[in-house]
Amino acid sequence: MTKKTFKKKGFVFKTYEAPNQSPFEKLFDIFKELITHTSGDFDEAIDWLRELDKEYSLTTPDYTIDDFIEDLKKKGYIREEIDPDGNSGGMAITAKTERAIRQQALDQIFGNIKRSGQGSHKSKSPGLGDEHTGDFRNYQFGDALDKVSMTESLKNAQINHGVGDFSISEDDLVVEETLHKSQMSTVLMIDISHSMILYGEDRITPAKKVAMALAELITTRYPKDTLDILVFGNDAWQIEIKDLPYLKVGPYHTNTVAGLQLAMDLLRRKRNTNKQIFMITDGKPSCLRMSDGQYYKDSVGLNPYITNKCYAMAQQARRLHIPITTFMIAQDPYLMQFVREFTFANQGKAFYTGLKGLGEMIFEDYETNRKKRIRG
Repeated sequence: MTKKTFKKKGFVFKTYEAPNQSPFEKLFDIFKELITHTSGDFDEAIDWLRELDKEYSLTTPDYTIDDFIEDLKKKGYIREEIDPDGNSGGMAITAKTERAIRQQALDQIFGNIKRSGQGSHKSKSPGLGDEHTGDFRNYQFGDALDKVSMTESLKNAQINHGVGDFSISEDDLVVEETLHKSQMSTVLMIDISHSMILYGEDRITPAKKVAMALAELITTRYPKDTLDILVFGNDAWQIEIKDLPYLKVGPYHTNTVAGLQLAMDLLRRKRNTNKQIFMITDGKPSCLRMSDGQYYKDSVGLNPYITNKCYAMAQQARRLHIPITTFMIAQDPYLMQFVREFTFANQGKAFYTGLKGLGEMIFEDYETNRKKRIRG
């Protein structure tokens, strides 16, 4: 009699064990977070790291914070700055660290995204394009000959006319469906007015992380797309992706109109059909720059003169087929009413959100908008 063996099936639950990391890797993950919060201030980030080490015993006698700093130097993550007199100006992070910070932001916010080397994205509409779908349709007058599937067409000819007396007609021809590979030009507007750090809440750091993650996503997964980033306070100006870790809030009011004007100027230069504006803000528009260079400011309530200028800009963007998506980090009813009217003027979209989930919302909206053909 043959003896049968039975294997046990089921789940085995174990205590969670963190991935095996070297002492440097563990400290580097924390350092990247701290350098983002300190807007690139190396000395302040290291001071924080030392305090965390005292409280949580992050290091050992065999690997100290000083050893970590030496490794940062050897691996090219920090460099010594020299002032005009030739004296040491302290340590600063390098471009290698800036890339590492962007990658960490991408992993944190869009961690479920699988990288793709395509560098392009599909529209929903089939038609003349260069992305094969595997679906076939009958040939129509005007279809390019290089789109004709010879294998399928010859098969139809044999079925319709027989093998012995071979012939092929227009009715036998089929073409393979293709999808357009559309491109997207995006401008991300970040509010850096003083309210972004008021009320004991750091709102600028999550905004920076979202911008860095979006930049890393586009440059690695969709390199044909473009992303321009601008900040707006009393005025608006463009910043480079490499500047994001160093971004700080200033003693500014909120000149939303200036930000929108610059965003549309940037998008006018793009040849891509698909264009959009993402705006992250937590405050009401409270500032305009007049033609004489003076600033018109009003921090009390919603000023109709300022808001009407905002609505006019929203309508102008709509005429240019540029949708605006507003991510409002505030819940005040009167501000929400302004955003609703602004969104109606543009026929865009608005999300009333806190800081949690902001990155996921922006990614989902970016993915959705990229699949649309926005006709110019």
